[in-house]
Amino acid sequence: MPPKKQVEEKPGAWSLGKFSRSLKVGLVGMPNVGKSTLYNSLSKSHHAAAENFPFCTIEPNETRAFMPDARFDWLVEQHKPKSEVQPYLQVVDIAGLVSGASTGAGLGNAFLSHIKAVDGIIHVMRAFEDDDVIHAEDTVDPVRDITTITAELRIKDAEYMKSRIEQHMKIRSAEATKTPQSKKKWENDLESLEKILAFLEEGKDVRLGMDIWNNNDIDVLNDLQLLTAKPVCFAINLTFADYKRKKNKFLKPIFEWVQANAPDSAIIPYCGGFEMELADLDGEATAEKLKEVEVNSALPKMIQSAFKMVHLILFYTAGPDEVRAWIIRKGFKAPQAAGVIHTDFEAGFICAEVMAFDELKEHGTELAMKNAGRYRQEGKSYVVNDGDVIFFKFNPTGGKKK
Repeated sequence: MPPKKQVEEKPGAWSLGKFSRSLKVGLVGMPNVGKSTLYNSLSKSHHAAAENFPFCTIEPNETRAFMPDARFDWLVEQHKPKSEVQPYLQVVDIAGLVSGASTGAGLGNAFLSHIKAVDGIIHVMRAFEDDDVIHAEDTVDPVRDITTITAELRIKDAEYMKSRIEQHMKIRSAEATKTPQSKKKWENDLESLEKILAFLEEGKDVRLGMDIWNNNDIDVLNDLQLLTAKPVCFAINLTFADYKRKKNKFLKPIFEWVQANAPDSAIIPYCGGFEMELADLDGEATAEKLKEVEVNSALPKMIQSAFKMVHLILFYTAGPDEVRAWIIRKGFKAPQAAGVIHTDFEAGFICAEVMAFDELKEHGTELAMKNAGRYRQEGKSYVVNDGDVIFFKFNPTGGKKK
């Protein structure tokens, strides 16, 4: 059977910025919308302060939110390994933002620098009214809140762009006297910088311009790491009653805002109080609680949506010693994936012995896969697929003579 033809994927906001092997997503929102409660639920801990007053989170907290993964569970059941390393997402709880943050209001500049350090944003939006829970703007209006936050991020990006253009102008003479190529690059970069600034000043987030950014624009944006270039999804905090019935007066306006301002971004309704209650239970008690109230937790979907938002996939190594899920960027070739395990694996890469998970589950064992001719050897050009189970062969000397 010939391999499926790879369909080239259109670059999205995930492709902007400098790629790191330690990707993080940040929880962002107004004060007291439920960020720290959500963070505690995701981490199944209580180490992020969740108090009823603004700015209870000052320094960002960071945790690993473990991702439910049926493929990993199946591999563990098959191999019964001595060690298990399940997939996770790095999540950062960032202090609440208020109107004027771009000029230093609230925790202002510290908040914005914390956002710059993450690779994707989960916007946490409060969509419930409760007189006992203070709101920074006195009234609950999630569309107003998200409009405020995105405007502050654009303002900060525009200020940064103006500063970069000023710096760029200072090297004009020096670049012009080097080589014709240096002069041309300076001119191209200036054109890109001014184009990006104009886009921001039109009230548009950078990630919405993927159709108009050319290759040089992308190179410049990768260096800038702008706040509005980051991919986003939206977590909507509801009362338990509204979450269960999946209805709320705020949901339609939120949906319309997202469609207009962040098309194709995931919207995940959840109940912060309910998720916090589940976090205090063990696995068996959680299952009983979910059966009793006849609803599911929203956190697995939230973690998986954030995972996909920053364009991550999983591959697995599996055997009697260890079953492990490895996190890589979608599009990685086999040597890059090997390098996530150890740099020596990438430097001395020989080949990857690959089994597609669905086929492995169907046949049951590695031996059955070999007998069926589905145990494959792939070379340096192989693009790793989500769910691949891989054994890497490599030369410990990196292919170099000592």
